[in-house]
Amino acid sequence: MPYETLLYDAQEQIATITLNRPERLNTIVPPMPDELEAAVHRAIADAQVKVIVLRGAGRAFCAGFDLGGGFHHWDDALTTDGQWDAGKDFAMASSQAGPVPKFMSLWRSPKPVIAQVHGWCVGGGSDMALCADLVIASEDARIGTSYSRMWGCYLTGMWLYRLGLTKAKEYSLTGKPLSGLQAVEAGLINAAVPFARLEAEVAERARQLAAIPLSQLSAMKLIVNQAYENMGLASTQFLGPILDGLMRNTPEAKEFIELAEREGVSGAVVQRDGPFGDYSQAPPEERPDPANVIVP
Repeated sequence: MPYETLLYDAQEQIATITLNRPERLNTIVPPMPDELEAAVHRAIADAQVKVIVLRGAGRAFCAGFDLGGGFHHWDDALTTDGQWDAGKDFAMASSQAGPVPKFMSLWRSPKPVIAQVHGWCVGGGSDMALCADLVIASEDARIGTSYSRMWGCYLTGMWLYRLGLTKAKEYSLTGKPLSGLQAVEAGLINAAVPFARLEAEVAERARQLAAIPLSQLSAMKLIVNQAYENMGLASTQFLGPILDGLMRNTPEAKEFIELAEREGVSGAVVQRDGPFGDYSQAPPEERPDPANVIVP
């Protein structure tokens, strides 16, 4: 089965899904969400597969939705005659056709999913990664929601459920990123290791899970998931994309995306993140090491 935006491989009971737009830091464009869901379903249908690993090619896991060119990749679903169509946006946000249900295929898979995170894991990329069951990152990875400052809102809600109230308030209001080590300390992810050990660490954890009967893995995943479903996860995910649509179309948001279209994404993020000195505006020692590259 050919894919445009990812790679799929299955060996020794482990399926590996690799986001494969390294030249764009694996930013999200159509048809990536659909292909992600299809790849997860492929792994579910393979009786030999017991564990799924999700990772990114190149120097990032996923740097969020692709804003290049003014975010016109999604025009058919979100605009009419070149203008934002609130009805279309709402219809997409509240239906199974939107990105969030596709990301949630990771959550709903009866087979455990490990997200292997390195480099940038920001915006929608973090929403995607946190739908996995285990998240293992390189120590120098940067995980954050810069859209908290401009042009977005939590989509899957996983930041809220993983962090708890105190930390969720802090990171939702500031949008500041966490390193892999800081994300472990905050309780956002499971572990952080030096990049040189990342692939081996994920492979070992996947092998350990694969040694457990699939029925047992599925039962334990289901009972934990159900507890969080009972807390209102579905309602949060219904509201989040609707608010995201509104936040993409405020006067300030329109100025932001017009700046990205006119001067490139880098010009827009200078304005957004420069005052905070983080993300791409951070000093080199506070950004992921660009030499840390995953080669599929």
